[in-house]
Amino acid sequence: MSPTGSHRGRMILAMVLTYMVFAVLLNSVGTVILQAIQGFGVDKAEASFLEAFKDLPIAIVSFLTASLLPRLGYRRAMILGLSLVAAACALMPLVHAFWASKLLFATVGASFALAKVAVYSSIGLLTDGKQQHASLTSTIEGWFMVGVLAGYWLFASFINPESPADPRWLRVYYVIAAVAAATALLLAGSRLDESAARDGHAPGQAFFDMFRLIAQPLIGVFLVSAFLYVLIEQSIGTWLPTFNREILHLPTTMSVQAASIFAVSLALGRLGAGLLLRRVPWHWLLIACVLAMGALVLLALPLAAGLRPDPNASWTHAPVAAYVFPLIGLFMAPIYPAINSVVLSALPKSRHAAMTGLIVVFSALGGTTGSFITGQLFARTGGETAFYLSLAPMALLLIAIVGLKRQSLRADAALAAHGVS
Repeated sequence: MSPTGSHRGRMILAMVLTYMVFAVLLNSVGTVILQAIQGFGVDKAEASFLEAFKDLPIAIVSFLTASLLPRLGYRRAMILGLSLVAAACALMPLVHAFWASKLLFATVGASFALAKVAVYSSIGLLTDGKQQHASLTSTIEGWFMVGVLAGYWLFASFINPESPADPRWLRVYYVIAAVAAATALLLAGSRLDESAARDGHAPGQAFFDMFRLIAQPLIGVFLVSAFLYVLIEQSIGTWLPTFNREILHLPTTMSVQAASIFAVSLALGRLGAGLLLRRVPWHWLLIACVLAMGALVLLALPLAAGLRPDPNASWTHAPVAAYVFPLIGLFMAPIYPAINSVVLSALPKSRHAAMTGLIVVFSALGGTTGSFITGQLFARTGGETAFYLSLAPMALLLIAIVGLKRQSLRADAALAAHGVS
């Protein structure tokens, strides 16, 4: 392999590992909510705010800094984010309190804002053409879901099945801190040519570029699509462990492990999406996926009705719903990387940081909204009703995808006309 290829491969590996570290932490909210309820004595309504401590810093930091990251450097931004996370994780086992969880997720959120903008913007620097961009985007997002899957089992392995409230589960953060530090060192030894990301704009002008992007119809429809998608994914992913525990009556450790089926489905769906998108138009694939998601909700949730606690509950004696409902992730998976690639591929590389900042902001707002609404509905109406109501944003997402396709065609036509004139 040539030196250039060697550096490219090392950089992609570092980006994948960075994404996996954040995947473990960002998607541990559901597990931490469950452990906080059992170990810290907080109620569901209070625990539902934990998602906000993660997502609001993501939105704020990405909004304020995304347009400035080309000056800091994408590689340095990833190193900074990983270093902050490593320090916050190392502190967790030393402080056995719910406020420490809030502090951790605030740090993770702020650091992920830096890392995601850096990773997504770096994809454009490491690829040529829309197909390569879509392929690498799907691959990195696929490994993100592998990280989510690993996180469920990693956290579950530290939970005491005899006493779920045992604070020994906090030792998992030592492992995560070590991996984050090692990845930061790998990035420090990698190289990335970031010259194409700099457009020479003044900091203030670069900041207002984000607002100019919002004015474009394609970008506006995309942001609505991203908001709705993340709302659905986070509302299901965050509350699935609690759904497994309280509605399906699974043991605590198994409730966390069973939620990993959702992550497996997302990982397989995203890794496979790259192959499907080479042959199937992206909008038809995504429309089919949303319709399949809705059908699976209507099929799986009735299977969870009327279940009673089973003292012999195990993987071989689990309710069918524990296996069927998480499969929604298989159809959900292709949507997010596909719509992100569509909009980023339509912009010059010097605008990718600003656009990714908008993606992160609206994704964070969607995640917080979904988790909060589902948590409140969970507490007031029960888990089944809360998950049934996910059909509403699915219907809106279907409309948004159709609109995104139309705006994409108009943007392509305008670009072609501009090229001819």
